[in-house]
Amino acid sequence: MITKIYGIKNCDTMKKTFARFEEAGKPYEFVDYKKQQPDADLLGRFIDALGLEQVVNKRGTTYRKLDEAAKSAAESKESAIPLLQEKSSMIKRPIILFEDGSLLAGLDEAKIQAKF
Repeated sequence: MITKIYGIKNCDTMKKTFARFEEAGKPYEFVDYKKQQPDADLLGRFIDALGLEQVVNKRGTTYRKLDEAAKSAAESKESAIPLLQEKSSMIKRPIILFEDGSLLAGLDEAKIQAKF
């Protein structure tokens, strides 16, 4: 299995992530949420492995623009999944699925480097 990097192509954090992999000569497959909407099973696996707080990006503009009802929906797995499918910009970037099956949310260069 090749490492998969999930996110949105034009995000600065994603560009830094791609650069780290390319500098290290590590192959990866990029999955762009804007071209391939994440399915409920995938999001459920992310949440189960990383926790809801690690998957939902509450610091971004998409989350901050939500009304209170939608923000409340982001507080439980069951209601967060459809919201994240609809508003994929709210998913923390990147989420990396490494060859060994482990997941990482966010650009943590030390943890990425440890996988190389």
